[in-house]
Amino acid sequence: MVEVKQTLFSPRRTPCHIVGTMIAFDNVLRDIGEFGRCQKWVVLLLSMCGITFSFLIAVFVFLGVIPNHWCRGHPAIVGLREKCGWSLEEERNYTIPPENPGGSSYSRCESYHVDWNLTSLNCDDPEALIANSSGEVLRTTCKNGWFFDSSRTTIVSEYQLVCDDAWKVDVSQGCIQIGFFLGVLISGYAADRYGRKLCLLACLCGTGVAGIFVAIAPVYPVFVAFRILQGLFGRGISVIISVIVTEIVGRRYRRLVIVVTQAVFSLGVMLLPGFAYMIKSWKGIQTAITVPNFVLLLYCCLIPESPRWLLSRKKIKKALKVSQKIAEQNGRCLPSSYKEVIIGENTPEEAKNPSFLDLFRTSQMRKNTLILMYSWFTSNVVYLGLILRLGFQGVESYSDVFVAGAVELPATMLGVLVVHRVGRRSPFVASSVLAGAFCLIAACISEEMHRLKTAVTTLARFGITISLSILFLVTNELQPTSIRSFGVSVCLALGDVGGIVAPFLLFRLTTIWTELPLVIFGVLAVVAGGLMMLLPETRGMRLPEAVSDVENIARLYRHDQDECKEMINLRTST
Repeated sequence: MVEVKQTLFSPRRTPCHIVGTMIAFDNVLRDIGEFGRCQKWVVLLLSMCGITFSFLIAVFVFLGVIPNHWCRGHPAIVGLREKCGWSLEEERNYTIPPENPGGSSYSRCESYHVDWNLTSLNCDDPEALIANSSGEVLRTTCKNGWFFDSSRTTIVSEYQLVCDDAWKVDVSQGCIQIGFFLGVLISGYAADRYGRKLCLLACLCGTGVAGIFVAIAPVYPVFVAFRILQGLFGRGISVIISVIVTEIVGRRYRRLVIVVTQAVFSLGVMLLPGFAYMIKSWKGIQTAITVPNFVLLLYCCLIPESPRWLLSRKKIKKALKVSQKIAEQNGRCLPSSYKEVIIGENTPEEAKNPSFLDLFRTSQMRKNTLILMYSWFTSNVVYLGLILRLGFQGVESYSDVFVAGAVELPATMLGVLVVHRVGRRSPFVASSVLAGAFCLIAACISEEMHRLKTAVTTLARFGITISLSILFLVTNELQPTSIRSFGVSVCLALGDVGGIVAPFLLFRLTTIWTELPLVIFGVLAVVAGGLMMLLPETRGMRLPEAVSDVENIARLYRHDQDECKEMINLRTST
């Protein structure tokens, strides 16, 4: 029995280790390098793509700012102002009513109802024109458009999305979420069927082209259409880069590369306010966050296709060719014995096109998929809900967005440490439950204790950010290579649904009770943490290649743990 065990688990076995009829790429990585110079370069380059995607998510905070505005007066008022020598401030006093009776701010959507063409104006007493013969002050909606604060331009001032058209601003943000939802499903399926690299290049090109058309859109409907397309292609970038970095490195480095791609996302959120502060035009901001996609497109043409995906599609020669190039860049050489592998004639299950039913075909896949879908939905609802809640506090958008990124960066980095020392499941449970607990505690704190309430909700955001960073890793590790992109994309699609639902939950529930959203967020997060206990631990486990590996994941985990112990014992004895 001892000799058999050594034959199966010894690291000195022949490199052409077969799982079913396929080469196990984890064993190939041991020969070509699990995290060599090639993989580091790929991870760095794809991380830059993550920064541009973070711009896409957070930029609407600056594109959709509602500047100070008031009704544009009747054309006849221009002549009257010159005749009477009024300043712009005096003109507003005589034409625009206050927002509230006795208030100092002007109404944004109403003006005094005066027939300026027929009125004989007395410059000494212009306020007499405001009231009619019975002394009643009449108001009317803006008939001639609006004046906007000229300190910066936004889509609101560009397309005049105020007053009766103010709802179009919310639609503009909702469009990007619709694009995310569609893009995550389309790109996930396409990446599993046509390849990771091809889809990444298509998404970078599509995001860049759509972004340029967003910046030059002459009318609002065109802006919305290309905003959806930008979200569709942009979401594909985030899905594919997480899959590629997971598949191209060894199991010991998966946690590192996933967290790195998440950390640079937070870095991008921190950098964006600086760009927005320097560029006062929304068209300029949109162009600035779009152009890098074209630069990255040129460099990403040089990255290799995922050999793990090529093996799953039975493209053995291409997989070995790519592996050889990776080995050369890492200063190694692919053993010639790999070229002598004989592939069976029967096409295995994983060579088929990805199917949605594969995610639910077996009991273990079904359980994993449902729990991950709920976890993604919940995490995004809580995360986005807590971000949007900051808007109630009236914080300046520049500092608001910067702090959001600053809080996420250490939270994401902390995820590196905990998943390395403790594993995946326990840290997710702890961070999710703590985030939920902090939401519930914050709901019990009075608004008069504003600083304490803000600090507690910030801790809740810190916890849910850790959960999201771990969830990215777990989702990639629990999906088989044959449908990994599609499986990850379906889970992320539920996260995008959560992003669509979060604003409605926040704003609608607030009308019932101000703290009700925090209570809902807390309960959802705690339940997600409890459900995660039903998933298997994936620390140190090789990536499953086929659906059958997921179904026997407990055996696969024990196999890899025994293998690791055997390698440690071998090194110790040596």
